[in-house]
Order: sequence, then C-alpha cells, then structure tokens
Amino acid sequence: MDEDSKPLLGSVRAGEYYTDSLDPKQRRPFHVEPRNIVGDDAQERVSAEAAVLSSRVHYYGRLTASSDRLLVPPDHVIPSPEEIYIYSPLGTAFKVHGGDSTVKNPSIVTIFAIWNTMMGTSILSMPWGIKQAGFTLGIIIIVLMGLLTLYCCYRVLKSTKSIPYVDASDWEFPDVCKYYFGGFGKWSSLVFSLVSLIGAMVVYWVLMSNFLFNTGKFIYNYVHNVNTTDGFGTNGTDRVICPYPNLDPDGNRTLQYYASENSTGEVFDRWWSKTNTIPFYLIVLLLPLLNFRSASFFARFTFLGTLSVVYLIFLVTYKAIRLGFHLEFHWIDSSMFFVPEFRSLFPQLSGVLTLAFFIHNCIITLMKNNRHQENNVRDLSLAYLLVGLTYLYVGVLIFAAFPSPPLSKDCIEPNFLDNFPSSDVLVFVARTCLLFQMTTVYPLLGYLVRVQLMGQIFGDHYPGFLHVFILNIFVVGAGVLMARFYPNIGSIIRYSGAICGLALVFVLPSLIHMISLKRRGELRWPSIIFHSFLILLGVANLFGQFFM
Repeated sequence: MDEDSKPLLGSVRAGEYYTDSLDPKQRRPFHVEPRNIVGDDAQERVSAEAAVLSSRVHYYGRLTASSDRLLVPPDHVIPSPEEIYIYSPLGTAFKVHGGDSTVKNPSIVTIFAIWNTMMGTSILSMPWGIKQAGFTLGIIIIVLMGLLTLYCCYRVLKSTKSIPYVDASDWEFPDVCKYYFGGFGKWSSLVFSLVSLIGAMVVYWVLMSNFLFNTGKFIYNYVHNVNTTDGFGTNGTDRVICPYPNLDPDGNRTLQYYASENSTGEVFDRWWSKTNTIPFYLIVLLLPLLNFRSASFFARFTFLGTLSVVYLIFLVTYKAIRLGFHLEFHWIDSSMFFVPEFRSLFPQLSGVLTLAFFIHNCIITLMKNNRHQENNVRDLSLAYLLVGLTYLYVGVLIFAAFPSPPLSKDCIEPNFLDNFPSSDVLVFVARTCLLFQMTTVYPLLGYLVRVQLMGQIFGDHYPGFLHVFILNIFVVGAGVLMARFYPNIGSIIRYSGAICGLALVFVLPSLIHMISLKRRGELRWPSIIFHSFLILLGVANLFGQFFM
C-alpha cells in the first residue's frame, strides 16, 4: 500500500507534466489521466492513484455524518464540481457533466423576484397609511421601516453562516431557530409564519369579495344601462368618491357633497351584497381549489402579480395627472380638508409596513438561487430600495392627488380603489385583473399553510383529505367572517403584520445574532444596545396597534 502513504497535497505527475495541487486553479485531488477516463468509446480502468484517493474519500465518509465538520473529508480530497467522476466496482470512471443541476439566476432576476414576492395587497393600503400618520411623518416612517426591515432581513440571510461545525447550507430560518432555541424556536417561528400567511389569506378574501362585488355591479349597470354615482363625490369624468363621509352633525360644513341613489335594483342588491352574500359565493369557487394535492397549476399564474402591480402604477400615474396635486401643510392641527403632517395614529402605518416589507421567512430560499452569492447583500438592498420606492410612489401620488377640497383627506379608504366609483372603466380593469390574480394566488397561500402545518404535525404534506378539508374550512371561515363583519384590510394587515413581525422581523433575528456573537466572544455593548432597541421596537409596534 505504498499509494496510501503518499501525501494528499503535493505535485502529482500527469503524463508528461506535473500539477501543483497547492495551486487552487490547478488542484486536482482525483487526477485521472485522459486515456484512463471512460468516454463514449471503449471502457478502460482508472489509474491506481485515482482508486486510492476514492478509497480515502469513502474512509472519511464512514467516520461520521456529513453534518459534522470536524471529520468530514478535507477540501483537498473532494474534487471540484467540474472534476467529479462516478467510479464503478469494475474500476472504471464516468465523467459527470453539467455540475450543479440547480438553475442559478442573475442578479437582476433575483432582485425582481424579491420585489414581486413583497409586492402584495399592502400597496393598496399605502395611501391610507400615509393619511393615518400624516404626509411628512408617513414618508419618514416608510423610509425608516424599510431600512430596519432590510437590516433584520440581512441578519436572517446571514444566520446560517454563523453556525460552526454544522453543514447549514440547506437550512431554512426555522431550522436556525431550532438550533438556537430548540423546539420552542422552531414552533414559534412556524406559528408566526402561519400568522402572516393566514392574515394574507384573510385580506385576499376581503379584497376578492370587494372586487367581485364591484365587477359584477359594473357589468350589471352596463348591461341594464343603469347610471349610479356611488354616493358622495366630485363631479367630472375622473370622479373620486367618499364612501363613508364624516359629515358635521351640526350642519356647519360648507362642503359641497351631493348624495345620489346608490341602488341598482332591489332584487340585485339583495343577492349581490359586498358583505352579506359575496363572501359566501366565493366558498363555492375557492374551497375546492384548496383541496388540490399540488399547487403547481396555480404557480404558472404568478406572473399576473407583476402585471397587476405594473398596471396599478400606470393607473396611479394617470389619475394623478388628471386630478393634479392638492396639498396644504398643517404641521400639528388639522383642518376641514387636510390632516396634520404628524399624527398620533402613525403606528397603524408601521404595522402595515411590517407586513409590506416582510419576506424574512423565505429570503434564504430566494437567495440560494442567486448566481453570484457574493452579491447577495447588494441584491437584497437593491430589491428593498425598489420596493420602498414603489410604495412611496403609489402612496404619495394618491394622497397628493386626492381632491381636497371638495373632499377631505380623511376620506382616503384602506383600499384606495374604493375611492373610485364602480363605473370607472380603468378601475374596473384593475379590479378584474386583481380578482383573477388573487384567485390563483389564494390556493398557493393555502398550500403553503398546509405544507408548513401538516408537515410539522403529521410529517406529510397531505396526510388525508379529511385533515386537509378541516384545515381549509378553518382558513376559509376566518376569511368569510372578516369579510362579513370587519372588511377593513388596513386594520387586518397592520395587526397580522405587527404580530408576525414581532418574532420573525425583530426578536428572533436580533437574538440569534447576539447569541452567535456571544459564543464567538465578539459580543459588545453597542451591539447589545442596538439589537435590544430593535426588540423593544417590535414590541412597541405590536402594542401600538391596540392603543392607537
């Protein structure tokens, strides 16, 4: 066994030349002479040296599990991906072509994938959130929350890199939480992740009820040539309405609202009601779709999300050009038509933004497919910048273009599309596109809920039809109840965002980072103060939803 005594590092003769294995570009631990490689022609035996090195790898592999880095084969023993061979018992070597089979995306694709994933229903509530916080304070909060959630997302992305002696390359964030906090960490991350998913499904149900109602109303009015004005609003071709005006009970206001009959027909109104009937009609369509074993069919329509956001941006731009800007700055006191620049209701915007910037539970998976891993931080930052600019663009334009006077800024609805009448053709197209897009995304969200919950409890993503059906009844029931009794998507988003953000955005990433620093002996007081502040901020954000 003279071959076994040879060092693994050193110059290895290859035919008529030598290869210095200390050179990273020239290191070939499994050097097999070209004439001994099995190609498409005759099969020949491998060299004796390649066979010995192969035996050494098998020896290392039997010492311990691959998750223990203390005894895994050293880097100089493992061949590079482009030099991998399959050794048969007969002593022949087959070259493995293609290397890593996983498709890697360029940076631009990764950035827009993150943007598309984060762009959800929160964009519809951004003007309302700015109204609740005040125009100036709202812009400041959007920028600050974007920076804070970006940093916490960066900490989640780096959490797998800080675990020593364990191969965490295939881990997700719940696995990291389990490593640091045991079963409590894994289950807590799962519960809060489910809160974000179910909260999104409830918001989708409320919005689908809204969009289906307005779409059906538009079609009915068009077919029957019914002219309705949807209540209080402005005159002109680009009408803006105030569905729930807060009129002065003393009659002192001089605001020129006008009322009109919003009914399209007694029978139609009875059977086509936004809260009384439409949420139940959706059960017939969506409950069967949730019971599909696989959601691959619906995944084909995810591109509709991008098209819907692009159309919303076009719609917002067009309306802003047509309506113009209507701004007055009242820093503390409100007026008849305008809100103060700084309002005490700002936690409502921070709650919405926590969910709007939330991607922490899947960022590790998204970044694994990035072709240039060294650019992960840059690409993540650019994606957050793009998301923040989109939210600012939609929120600021709708708030600024809202016609005040004659309408008050307080009339801006949690879903800004509700401030446009059902007869508006461009808004009808937006509602129809969003309705179809949400109809395809809703089963995907239900599939994610099922995979996470059933996989942890039963170890199977589809343990049986009865289990899945009971889960879907619970999820659908939550959406129906909220659409029937509390169809305020702004409040639903801010509550679910503050709850899931407390754990997955602020607390767990900060604690994991501080624990990893302490274990390495690198924890310092500035880091303790900053990350403790993030935890307190998450707690304050949650409590602020109940007291503001």
